[in-house]
Amino acid sequence: MSMIKVNQSSNGQPVELFYQDIGAGSPVVLIHGWPVSHAMWEYQMLALVNNGYRVIAYDRRGFGHSSKPSDGYDYDTLADDLKGLLDGLDLENVSLVGFSMGGGEVARYMNRHRAERVSKVALISAVTPFMLKTSNNPDGVDQKVFSEMQQGLQEDRFDFLSSFGKDFFGVTLINNAVSAATLNWAQNLAAAASPIATLKCVEAFSHTDFRKDLLAIQVPTLIIHGDDDKTVPIAASGDRTAELLSHADYKVYEGAPHGLFITHKDLLNRDLVEFLNAGQGQYANWRLQPGESALTQQPRH
Repeated sequence: MSMIKVNQSSNGQPVELFYQDIGAGSPVVLIHGWPVSHAMWEYQMLALVNNGYRVIAYDRRGFGHSSKPSDGYDYDTLADDLKGLLDGLDLENVSLVGFSMGGGEVARYMNRHRAERVSKVALISAVTPFMLKTSNNPDGVDQKVFSEMQQGLQEDRFDFLSSFGKDFFGVTLINNAVSAATLNWAQNLAAAASPIATLKCVEAFSHTDFRKDLLAIQVPTLIIHGDDDKTVPIAASGDRTAELLSHADYKVYEGAPHGLFITHKDLLNRDLVEFLNAGQGQYANWRLQPGESALTQQPRH
């Protein structure tokens, strides 16, 4: 397994992140959502590698194969972990792609570390700009929603994750948006996380205000959100992020749930590749042809 030391916990123990590093070309760093791991990016990793990119996907501390300390689940520390990865691998001209909670890490990194080493960012189903409903954030989500999530995790984490997964992918009695096998796969990814990390990250992504962080993003930016996202409602997130980032390219996926990296994988792969290719010489005119998939399509020269 590939591990890299990025930080240390409050008791002085080293914190190491597990990562996959595949392909060759301009680096793309994928930051996963809560409560899963880097493995959620399976289809995107293949598509990006097939289109000439070096892809690095890592497990956030507390998740997947990374260290599981009892602390460090605030966004300043998580952004510092990301910096440790970029510095440790000596990456330059990086495109950061953050999904859901990972979008917060992208925003905080861009502000806290002044966009060092980064040339583009993509925010996919992201929790930005501020999830919690407050007096100065009236369009946010009620605290009750997050309190119920935390209660469910503490009472029966596995039952909570099972129900959460269905909402995550938009599965209902009349809509089998993903297979039962995919639901089981996603639950297994989530179950492997530290219970402490799973719980503390709810506090982090719900209570962290990224509005100032977003204003620090001055590089080319892609925002993608599903308009049927029940986990991170688009009105409280994607729409408002786009308002703050007027230079961004904002794509709304009609009928897409939170987990669009599975339900709308071909569309997401196409849009990511086109965004990353823009302005990069031989890839600039790449387009999917009818019947082609970004999973298998090679870049045109």
